[in-house]
Amino acid sequence: MSNSANANRSREFLPKRRSNRPVTIGHRLEYAIVVALFGLFGLLGIDRASAFGGASAKFFGRILGRVSQRAVNNLRMVYPDWDDKKIQETVDEVWENLGRTAAEYAHLKALTTTGGDPRIEVVGAKEITPLLIERGCAIFITGHFANWEVAGITATQLGLPFGFIYRASNNPLVDELIIKKRAAVMTTRQIPKGWDGARGFIDLLKDRHSIAILMDQKLTTGGIPVPFMGHTAMTSPAAARLALRFNLPLVQISTERLHGAYFKVVVHDPIPFEPSGNLGADIEKLTIKINEALEKDVRARPGQWLWLHRRWPKINSS
Repeated sequence: MSNSANANRSREFLPKRRSNRPVTIGHRLEYAIVVALFGLFGLLGIDRASAFGGASAKFFGRILGRVSQRAVNNLRMVYPDWDDKKIQETVDEVWENLGRTAAEYAHLKALTTTGGDPRIEVVGAKEITPLLIERGCAIFITGHFANWEVAGITATQLGLPFGFIYRASNNPLVDELIIKKRAAVMTTRQIPKGWDGARGFIDLLKDRHSIAILMDQKLTTGGIPVPFMGHTAMTSPAAARLALRFNLPLVQISTERLHGAYFKVVVHDPIPFEPSGNLGADIEKLTIKINEALEKDVRARPGQWLWLHRRWPKINSS
């Protein structure tokens, strides 16, 4: 197939921006601000942009008390022995990491595993390759750690065909912008979260593409209550269900921000699991194992996880 044919085929899979929300004046103003910021960050270069974005988010995080309080509540619940100083330091780090991630969207092409200035150190990729050759594809799970786009960028640069599930932005214009930015450095096989996107799973597997899922957000509709960080959290069973239904390996990818805009990505061995034959029980048990794997990453680097999520609804009703 020619390069132009491949390009045309890739564009066929590029999802359209969300269409269930009309574009408002507020959306257009927000989009204009985002585009202007991307332009500013682009002029600064990746290192200065990342540092500026981190410092700015840390400053404004102190002002956005209601959102920060959600992170404080989460941390106090999970780490009841932490004092206020340690909690505030962690919340500051969360905001700084979020700001860095936002600024780095203007420089996703600079995040490479090779070249003169490789910014992504990869561990474990060679071990997973034979498994993918044998099984055809896998279910990859990760979460909102460090810059969560780095895992997908790494998979693409390693030559792993995959698609991923994403939550569409509330702003349709920003949603379209992010879709295109991801497609430029990752894959066009982007599946919007929800029932309409569920059909894309099968298409990906038929095309021998692996599926990547961010597993750390609350899923109210269709989620199952399982432990996460010592407390019950509504969790998507999609990864476990797909792995069991199609007998695919379930592989965790961990992303760590080493310093500035430099990262380490670890491709773990498949999560061990022996099905019992009771699909419902097996899905629950495997989803618990997924949460346990993600919990290790959270506890290893608490400030690099997005504690701003409403992960545990009982304490985050505000």
